[in-house]
Amino acid sequence: MAEETIFSKIIRKEIPAQILYQDELVTAFRDINPQAPTHILIIPNKLIPTANDVTAEDESTLGRMLTVAAKLAAQEGIAADGYRLMINCNRHGGQEVYHLHMHLLGGRPLGPMLARRE
Repeated sequence: MAEETIFSKIIRKEIPAQILYQDELVTAFRDINPQAPTHILIIPNKLIPTANDVTAEDESTLGRMLTVAAKLAAQEGIAADGYRLMINCNRHGGQEVYHLHMHLLGGRPLGPMLARRE
C-alpha cells in the first residue's frame, strides 16, 4: 500500500492550498515554491506513487490531467506563448513527493529542459 502524502491532504482540503481546479479525478493547485511565474501542480486524486505505478485503469485520469493543464494554461494566459508540462519519476528523475504529479510551468521563456553536459 502506498503511503499517504501531503498531496492527499490537499485533495481532502485538510491543509491549505490555492486550488484552481478539482473534480472527481484530479486536483490542481499553485506550487508553494514556484519555479516560473506560473507553476501549477496537477495531481490524480487517487494516490499513484510514481509513473512506474500507472496502470491501464489510470488512463482516463492521465488524460484528464492533460486537458486540465490546457484549460489552466489558457486561463493563466500562457497558452499562446507556450508552457512546459513535466512529470518526474523517482529519485534520479527529481521526484520529491511520491504522489504522481504534473508540473505546469510558464509565463517566461523556460530555456533548455536539462543542463547540457559535454
